[in-house]
Amino acid sequence: MAGQQFQYDDSGNTFFYFLTSFVVRMHNAAFFLIVVCFSLRRVHGRCLWYRLRLMKSQQSIVPTLKKAALLFGWAVFLLLAYKVSKLDREYQEYNPYEVLHLEAGASVAEIKKQYRVLSLKHHPDKGGDEAMFMKLAKAYSALTNEEARDNWEKYGNPDGPRGDSFFNLTTYFQRIVLLVLPINLFINILINPIVTSLFILINTTQLFMHFMYKTPTMNMKRLVMVLTAAFEFDPRSNKEAIIRPTDNIEVPQLIRELGNINVKKKEPPFCYPYSLKARVLLLTHLARMDVSENVEEDQRFVVKKCPALLQEMINVGCQLTMMATSRGGLRAPRLTSIENCMKLSQMVLQGLQEAKSPLLQLPHFEEEHLRYCISKKYKVRTLQDLVSLKDSDRRNMLRFLGEEKYDEVIAVLGSFPCINMETKLQVLDDEDSNKVTAGSIVTVTVTLTRKRMSVSSDAKNKTKVWQNKNKGAKKAAKSKKKKLTKKKPVTQQQAKGDKAKHPNGNVAGNDDAAASKVEEDDLSDKGSESDEAEGNKDSPSERDEESDKQSDTEVDEIEWEALQQSIQRRERALLETKSKVTHPVYSLYFPEEKQEWWWLYIADRKEQTLVSMPNHVCTLKDTEEVELKFPAPSKTGNYQYSVILRSDSFMGLDQIKPLKLEVHEAKAMMDNHPQWDIPETEEEEDDQEDSDGIEESEEDEEDND
Repeated sequence: MAGQQFQYDDSGNTFFYFLTSFVVRMHNAAFFLIVVCFSLRRVHGRCLWYRLRLMKSQQSIVPTLKKAALLFGWAVFLLLAYKVSKLDREYQEYNPYEVLHLEAGASVAEIKKQYRVLSLKHHPDKGGDEAMFMKLAKAYSALTNEEARDNWEKYGNPDGPRGDSFFNLTTYFQRIVLLVLPINLFINILINPIVTSLFILINTTQLFMHFMYKTPTMNMKRLVMVLTAAFEFDPRSNKEAIIRPTDNIEVPQLIRELGNINVKKKEPPFCYPYSLKARVLLLTHLARMDVSENVEEDQRFVVKKCPALLQEMINVGCQLTMMATSRGGLRAPRLTSIENCMKLSQMVLQGLQEAKSPLLQLPHFEEEHLRYCISKKYKVRTLQDLVSLKDSDRRNMLRFLGEEKYDEVIAVLGSFPCINMETKLQVLDDEDSNKVTAGSIVTVTVTLTRKRMSVSSDAKNKTKVWQNKNKGAKKAAKSKKKKLTKKKPVTQQQAKGDKAKHPNGNVAGNDDAAASKVEEDDLSDKGSESDEAEGNKDSPSERDEESDKQSDTEVDEIEWEALQQSIQRRERALLETKSKVTHPVYSLYFPEEKQEWWWLYIADRKEQTLVSMPNHVCTLKDTEEVELKFPAPSKTGNYQYSVILRSDSFMGLDQIKPLKLEVHEAKAMMDNHPQWDIPETEEEEDDQEDSDGIEESEEDEEDND
């Protein structure tokens, strides 16, 4: 700012304050030091089964280099803290009364008298202190000179406003800083662990990225192994993961009951005990096996962590796909791997294995009851089949349930979501929004409408009646067509006879036409040039052109309004914060309340690739509009994609809608636009005008002379 003075620290002492605060706030420096110290704690060793398996890994937890780096970091931090604590107070408040040893408000006579005494004492010619003598002279001038006195009273400095002092800290404030910084650091470590999105450890994200890149096509068994190898289940990385003395008895017993779960696999970290235990607990949850209380508590911990971990795995798969698309040369995960993550999320929420029937999500349904549903009489295999069944048939099929249980099943079934999905394909910010050209950005607007499953008693009959009505309508239409073709010549003859007999028929029409022709001839004889011009304007070709122009302008206005509406919707979506509390998920085996969320994406199922990244729809209460964007293929032709909606909580409610894409050739870019073509004649005319103006000015000067 103009007129502002600055005072800089030439000694460099304030640099230590900056460096100390920088080290404290740097996550990769100070956080690393504290976190490494916490990671040195040893795993509880009461469990023999764990101790035998972790013996080798514990020997190499902290190598020598890591210890040396840790000690060096703490030494630097303590040295900086010591330096800051030893900094002297540099700024002293200037008071001329204190320099002259007078009280504030002393008179001018007292000031002169005191100055005379002190100046004789500290005069350099009489062996006094020269610096002190200069201070006395400055204080005397400040108190006797009116301008200097006003400057001191206003600004605290006889020379006028002083420069802004940076890092002007007192000793008291230094102590506060040294006390607050370590406390702030410790609080940050407690409330801000080293995590990524959804509070996932960085080591877990790196683990997922490694195995998803290593195994692009990941089946469900491999996916469960990678999921349960997350560091959230490792007691060395997470305090919530508990090791129990009974694990060496209960875990091997569950392994025998489950059967083949790749226990002998030596690939790390799948062979580590924490990973094996988490895998066993997750598989017992999916199999709905009965476990002890201690194992059930650990099982709840593992199951609650799985949805967030699976979402992070999907995010990692999307990142690898984008990297492979943009850079090339990298292997992108197959569509099957990402969709298996979504399926596993549904399985975890409902406590079901992959091949199990979605009817088992309902209460009071067991494996032995499914034989009544899949019989030849009913053929009910999905929730939709059960909804569309007639109420009497449904009650007869579920005769193994009592009235209360049956009513509960119907109530739960009626609370399940039924999603209506509508798609609209556009190329926004383009001249023709409905035409897809090579390389253009395609926007697919998907409107999701959530309703409950309506369990109607006459649903099946209504469909049959509707089908019968259509068949009857088709037959009636065919018979009408036949009758019309037979009666067609008769109707023409009747029409001719009626026209001849009718007094107001065609004959009268001809007379009126002749009279109008005579009047037109008279008007043409009496007409003028203006009438001819009006007649030319009303010609049919020009009318068509005007109508075409009006239709084009109307279409442009409609497209412009649609574009503005979409922009406004996007702006509202950015500013509006919607709640993620949608509808609670009905689940018999998930240990906590879960909200109903969805994944929406576009995929090429033939090539097994993602076309648009999955959008995690977390705000669908009644209606939600989602935009999916992707670049059109670079080659022209017809493409068959699929818009896919998957639930993260329910099995058997996924939807797949085909999306046909016709890619046209992009317009060629104009190298030389007409607006930049300036003719040479215009340039010559401008030069000539300038020269003429100069000559005229010279002639005027000569005339004046």
